[in-house]
This record gives sequence, structure tokens and C-alpha cells, in this order.
Amino acid sequence: MRIAHVSDLHITGTKFVEKWGENLIKKLNEMEPDIVVITGDLTDDGYEHEYEIVREYLNRIESKKIVVPGNHDARNKGYEIFEEVFGTRYPFYEDSKVAILGIDSSEPDLDDGHIGRENYSTIEEKLGGKNKIRILALHHHLIPIPGTGRERNIPIDAGDVLQLCKNLELNFVLSGHKHLPWIWKLEKTYYITAGTATSRRLKGKSYPSFNVIELNEKTIIKEINVANGNERIVREV
Repeated sequence: MRIAHVSDLHITGTKFVEKWGENLIKKLNEMEPDIVVITGDLTDDGYEHEYEIVREYLNRIESKKIVVPGNHDARNKGYEIFEEVFGTRYPFYEDSKVAILGIDSSEPDLDDGHIGRENYSTIEEKLGGKNKIRILALHHHLIPIPGTGRERNIPIDAGDVLQLCKNLELNFVLSGHKHLPWIWKLEKTYYITAGTATSRRLKGKSYPSFNVIELNEKTIIKEINVANGNERIVREV
């Protein structure tokens, strides 16, 4: 099974690079992932006209998609438009091999994150006690990312959610937000942050990228450079 993890497209922003956007669609359609998980910040300001552009863009990706909003998408009551476009801010996908739950960690017109105790039972219900790969997807990272400056935007209940992930022994937690790819392993869970895939909102000399998780006899996590198509294996699990 192949899962593509894409984040922080900023399709409607001034730093969006059209060539990188085209490269992303081409690469995804060529590799035919079983599902594409998009962890937020598709827009820059959450306006309705921005979501129209986003919808048209994402419709060109042929694979199934799970999409959660980011802090930029929640601006200007954009979280309401998000639900109109995507149906829910809490998508769930399950088959014989994997269960993936998306959670909205955004706060209206704030960059800070928050999962909320009211959602913990949903995480337990959807991802607990299953003999398959279990994945939680949200925009905000739960653990600080090195080299990204003073940390201000980790979800305010990150500690409680980390405890929940530990108790459930989740396989992966996917996030974005910091525009720099990174992987932490805590207990039995891999916390994977994707970089920005299609914008120049890059950290230092990093490049636009997205992640691919190959679930076979051995799990392989790859990073795909959207600018030139180069691939590199970043972790074998």
C-alpha cells in the first residue's frame, strides 16, 4: 500500500509556484497512491474564492483524498467553507490494511493549535484496538521541529494527545504547519511532518517536498522533491 502525505500547498498565496504545483499533480498521478493525505493550509486566507481555486486544483489529483484544514484555511470563517467543499473537518478512511482519521487542529483566526478533549473519544473509537496500520492526521505538529524558531503553535493540549497516541500505540501521526520535513519516534509512534509542497515559504535551503509511506513487508518513508522529482528514503521501519 502507498500513502502520499502532502501539506501546506498555499495554492492561493503569492509564494505559490505554479510549476511546482503542476509537478505535484503529475507525480501523484504517476505514482497512483492508494490515498493522499493532505494536512492543511491549502489556502492563504480561507476566503470562498480561494476554496474554489483549491477545489479545482485538487480535483485533478486522481487518488482518494483525506483533507484536514490548517490555520490559514480557518481564517475569515474559512472553516465553514472548508466543510462545504470537503464535507467534514474530521474525515475517516478505513480498509483492510489501514485506518486513517483526520482531526481539525485549527483555531479560527489564530495560528495556535487545539485538538480538544471532546475529540479524544473519537480518536479512541476510530483508531483504537484494530489490527491494522493506524494513522492520525492533523495540521499542527505535536512535537517541536528543530531549526524552525521559537515554538509557539504546538496544540495547547499536545501533551494529552501524545499520551493518547502512546496508549493507543498508533503507527503514524502526520502533520504539517512548519514547512520543514521531519520525523520523530516516540515510544512506538512515528511523528511525520511534511514540508511545504508547492510554495516558496521554505525554511533556509530546504526544498518543496511531500512524503510517501510504502506499507509492504518493510515500511519505507520517502521524501519527494517537487522541484526536480528526486526521491530519497528517509526512514525504513
